[in-house]
Amino acid sequence: WPWDSKTKAVSTLMASAQSDASAGRLASAAASMERAIRLEPRNPRLWNELAKLRLMQKEFSQAEHVALRSNSLARGDSTLRTANWNIIAQAREARGDAEGARSARELAKRISY
Repeated sequence: WPWDSKTKAVSTLMASAQSDASAGRLASAAASMERAIRLEPRNPRLWNELAKLRLMQKEFSQAEHVALRSNSLARGDSTLRTANWNIIAQAREARGDAEGARSARELAKRISY
């Protein structure tokens, strides 16, 4: 099945990304996540993982953009949407947007209740 090989490839790329991120190789980790996303572009978890990496890389605008993309795909997954809004809050805070960060945290709270 081609689907099975694609799923295995995505799992392998995610494991590689996690290993690279743990070792501080953030650019390599992000490249692996981007390859995984090319294989499964509608997978909101992959977008969330990339958003976390962008935050770690201090690419705050990208982190927010990617987390919003994850949210657009994660409709029924309140846990993932909450995590994305928290990433967005951190990214906005890091850019000096205190009001935007507060607003994102409010949305995260509203979703998780």
